Amino acid sequence: MERTTVNPWAWSTAMGYNQGDLVSGPVRTLYCSGQTAVNGDGEPQHAGDMAKQMALSLDNLEAVLAEAGMSLENLVRLNVYTTDVDLLFQHYGVLAGRLAEAGVAPSTTMLGVIRLAIPALLVELEGTAVADQ
Repeated sequence: MERTTVNPWAWSTAMGYNQGDLVSGPVRTLYCSGQTAVNGDGEPQHAGDMAKQMALSLDNLEAVLAEAGMSLENLVRLNVYTTDVDLLFQHYGVLAGRLAEAGVAPSTTMLGVIRLAIPALLVELEGTAVADQ
């Protein structure tokens, strides 16, 4: 598998994401459902705490990736849904730091939404990952 970043502008890399990721060669692709701050029984955690919800959502995304034999390094696309964009930006370092640790800057879209499926949740992460066959 070959992965090539596509960045016609440099500003997005300073924010921790690429404008595009071109993947070629024989690959496996994993499309992850949105991951939120829930425990192993699906119960919401950390009501009102964006930083802790972001960290647990990332933990849960990593668990899905690991189950498929992948890690954050394999992430090529990340959609971030939040009920409070301004609050998310205050804690964006939680997300950017974990992605930087993994050495990845996936193509990313962030959307402000009225609410998530469970009202106590503030953030949801939906990813696409690729790996060699």
